[in-house]
Amino acid sequence: MSLRLFGEIVPRAVPVPCALAEKGFRPFFLLAGLFGILSLFVWLLVLSGGARPSGYLDATYWHAHEMLFGFAVAVIAGFLLTAVGNWTQRETLTGYPLLALAALWVLGRAGLIAAPLLPRGAPAVLDLAFLPVLIVVLARPLVATGNRRNFVMPAVLFMLFLANLATHLDVLGVAPGFRVRGVLVGVDIVVLVILIIAGRVFPMFTRNATGVRSIVSHPVLDGLAIGSMALLAALDAAVPDSSSTRAVAGFAGVFAALRTVGWGARYSLRVPLLWILHVGYLWIPIGLLLRAVSLLAPTFSRSLAIHALTAGAISTLCLGMMSRVALGHTGRLLSVPPTMVASFVLVTLSALLRVAGPLVLPNATLAVLVVSGGMWMAAFTLFVFVYAPILLSPRQPSS
Repeated sequence: MSLRLFGEIVPRAVPVPCALAEKGFRPFFLLAGLFGILSLFVWLLVLSGGARPSGYLDATYWHAHEMLFGFAVAVIAGFLLTAVGNWTQRETLTGYPLLALAALWVLGRAGLIAAPLLPRGAPAVLDLAFLPVLIVVLARPLVATGNRRNFVMPAVLFMLFLANLATHLDVLGVAPGFRVRGVLVGVDIVVLVILIIAGRVFPMFTRNATGVRSIVSHPVLDGLAIGSMALLAALDAAVPDSSSTRAVAGFAGVFAALRTVGWGARYSLRVPLLWILHVGYLWIPIGLLLRAVSLLAPTFSRSLAIHALTAGAISTLCLGMMSRVALGHTGRLLSVPPTMVASFVLVTLSALLRVAGPLVLPNATLAVLVVSGGMWMAAFTLFVFVYAPILLSPRQPSS
């Protein structure tokens, strides 16, 4: 809403009914934490035989879809709704419209759960509606201010939408076999978003917090890492599991690792909000290089590589970025209590166990998955415990 005053457009204040509706990160970070815990609990029940869901997606793909297009997308939405406001000096969405967008995300999750009670195509419509709306919300201030540098964000979200669409077209019988590609490309696109954001902010965060001026980024390596990851996403859409795809994954992993030389990871060890970001990022080259391993060992499980990217990079960096953004944008010091340090340790151990456990203890894979999942749930339970009061409270006044 706006009004014209003395020939200029003046924004009209949008009612903000509660602190939760003040900024995009507030509802989406809280929803991501709560939903992550709930969805993983359901998945552990399925693994242990305590539940046998039958619905729109089978249990395995429901788990993969919801951790990616539910949990991770909520974190990305919260981050970008806040970041785009900073980049353009224009609010993206606040007040009741923000709460309505969050409700649309919730409807997508509910639609998949209640699929047996709905018309056949309804779960797809409910789930697919969120990303296009988010894209429009983010694109408006970017276009209005001519912020070309960040036009990439709506573009990658559109690719993420197409990946989600592929999974639904498979379920609906329109494109059989595409759900595998949809999930695989979806992981690639989320990692691509991380690569873009990490190169911009991780060296800056580390330099600002440590005072080490020699910390720098490398634009050429940044471009090679991002470009090779984008190529990997395209290949996964066209020819997944081909030798060329695995080779490109290897190159992407090498470039993703090389670009961190100069990021100052070694200076971050005393600052939990820094080391969790560097540790989380480390899982990206690990996961990509594990995908390349199958060139030499065709029987190597692709699942371990994918979980290095999901349980490792995506989960860890979601936790780290949510923790940092929520503090910075509510006027609090960038320092976490011991409870959150424990959360960071738990999510890291969870990822290590999920990736290495099945290799070391192949006869105890189920127990490994349950323990790893329990650690993940504990990590995000601690996050919700610490951050729910912060997300639900007004911004602290500047001192």
